[in-house]
Amino acid sequence: MPSRTLLSQRHPWLYAVSVWEKQFRRKLSWQYDGKSYTQFRSAEKLPFRVKKHQSKLIRKLGDSDMQLQRNKVENLKIVVELVNGIIIRPGDTFSFCKTVGRPTTKRGFKHGMELSLGKARPGIGGGICQSSNLLHWLALHSPLTVSERHHHSFDPFPDDGRVLPYASGATVFYNYRDFQLTNHTTWTFQINLWLTDKLLEGEIRVDQELDFAYHVFERNHRFVCEENQWFRCNELWRKKIAKFRGGALIEEEHLYSNKGKVMYSRSAF
Repeated sequence: MPSRTLLSQRHPWLYAVSVWEKQFRRKLSWQYDGKSYTQFRSAEKLPFRVKKHQSKLIRKLGDSDMQLQRNKVENLKIVVELVNGIIIRPGDTFSFCKTVGRPTTKRGFKHGMELSLGKARPGIGGGICQSSNLLHWLALHSPLTVSERHHHSFDPFPDDGRVLPYASGATVFYNYRDFQLTNHTTWTFQINLWLTDKLLEGEIRVDQELDFAYHVFERNHRFVCEENQWFRCNELWRKKIAKFRGGALIEEEHLYSNKGKVMYSRSAF
C-alpha cells in the first residue's frame, strides 16, 4: 500500500496558514484565558531545592550536522537568560512560549536542529526543546501541575547515552505547542537554569521545605510492529514518597502512555 501524503505536505502554504491561525489563537488565549501568568524573576534563590537535573549540551544524533548543535547552545543561552529565576507563586502559570517569546534572528537565535513533520531539519531557535525537556523532568518531581505538555509522535534517533526514560520530555514550537506549569499549591516555586561548558543544568526551588519527594520511572517499555511500521512505547509512572517516615509510599500514579513511530533502522533498537 503506498504511503499517504499529508495535504499540508503537498501544499506547504496550507501548513503555513494553519500555523498562523494557531499562533493567533494562542495570543488571544494569553490575553483572555483568565490565567495569571508568571511575571517576576529573582536573582536570589529560594531556600529549599526540590529537584536538580542536567543534560549534555552536545550529543551525537544520527548523522546530523554538528554545527546545528553548536548553534543550539547559543539558542539555549538566550533561553537561560529569560527563564532563570522565574517565580511561580500560588495560582500562577508559567508559559514557556510566553516567557521566551518568538525565536527570531533579530533576537539572536540561530539555526539549530528542530523536529517537524517527522523529520529533523534546521530551524531558527532549533534545539531549545532541550530546556523544556529539562523543565518537564524537574516539574514531574515537584507538586507543580503540568497543565500543557506535548511530545513528538515519533522517535527520531537511536539512544546514545540516554539517561531519562523515553518520551519524558516536552517539545515546544512557538507558540501553539507550549509547555505550561500551574501552581495549585500554597507554596512558591522558582525555576533556575544555567549553562556550564558541557551541560545545561536546572533546578526547581521552593520557599518551604517539603516533607515528601517524587520518583519517576517507566514501565512496559517495548518496540512493537504494526502494519510493517515499528513503534516505541512505554508508560511513565510516579511515586510520592515521605521524606521523614522511612521513605513510606504515599501515592503512586500513572502519568503518561507514550507511543512514537521509530524513524531509524531496527538494527539500532
